[in-house]
Amino acid sequence: MIPIFITLIRSVAQILSVLIIIDAVLSFFLSPFHPVRETLGKVLNPLYAPIRRVLPPMGGIDFSPLILIILIQVIESLLISLISSLG
Repeated sequence: MIPIFITLIRSVAQILSVLIIIDAVLSFFLSPFHPVRETLGKVLNPLYAPIRRVLPPMGGIDFSPLILIILIQVIESLLISLISSLG
């Protein structure tokens, strides 16, 4: 049962990371009002918001996607360690 939870955590972390990278790349090419960008925004903006409140844009560059990916990796690692220690 524990390997299933570990696989689930890794899968969710990877999916979120890929969505963040796709959103960041598409932000250079598509309008914020494009349906794909709007859909990604509905999923990712609630995750970006707390980071953007703490970390303002520096020189017009938004580092919140990078910070979010790092946070996802840290949380993934912590959760996997915790679950592994339980079993």
